[in-house]
Amino acid sequence: MNQYQKIMVELSHDQQIFKIILNAPKGNVLDVQMMADITSALATYAAQPEIKAVVFEGAGRHFSFGASVPEHTAETVAEMLKNFHRLFRELIALSKPCIAVVRGQCLGGGLELAAFCHWIFAADDAQFGQPEIKLAVFPPVASLILPHRIGQSVADDLVLTGRSISAQQALAIGLVHMIDEDPDEQAIAFIEKKLLHHSATALHFAAKSSRYAMHQAFLQHIAAVEKMYVDELMRTEDANEGIAAFLEKRQPVWKNR
Repeated sequence: MNQYQKIMVELSHDQQIFKIILNAPKGNVLDVQMMADITSALATYAAQPEIKAVVFEGAGRHFSFGASVPEHTAETVAEMLKNFHRLFRELIALSKPCIAVVRGQCLGGGLELAAFCHWIFAADDAQFGQPEIKLAVFPPVASLILPHRIGQSVADDLVLTGRSISAQQALAIGLVHMIDEDPDEQAIAFIEKKLLHHSATALHFAAKSSRYAMHQAFLQHIAAVEKMYVDELMRTEDANEGIAAFLEKRQPVWKNR
């Protein structure tokens, strides 16, 4: 069944649960290949009418360190963002209940993917953050969806400071649904108890309607935010310095322009 390079896929519970495992440990970095694999798998499998839940999980100790920093350079960032945002457009088109099972680090694009899900089940060691500002860039998806998920003030804190928060802190702000030593087991138990007895058709329309405002805002504004990133931010000296410093493993030197 698995024809993908950087993910594994599983169907279970009479083809009603579809799981995507980010399979590039240790960091499960979301590069263009992984983004394409996820988008293709969603279109191929999650679109099947009997699917009642989609689960995202990371192989190994971590969910994801985020999007590929080498693909954030001025030469490649436009293509990377286009592919990344296509993934979220596919999730909106599908409108299936989605769950993220998070262990270890869930950062940057990894947190954007997890936060786009309806529920996050986390291990006690999970850490959540949007560290892009430390590289003098920003997270387009998180900028649009975190205010809907956790409120504007908390979203501002994560996006503007770049700090990480613990699973307990994420639970307190409503980002995480449950913490457990076996979050995958709890996620499946939740689906079995809360979702599988419902109509897949009804779940689709309920998922579509309950997030209609968030999704429409995302679709309305993501192109403009993407353009801001590519055509404005990536023409600044600091954004290019931040990416270069990370790749060269040195401290950045900001020029504030």
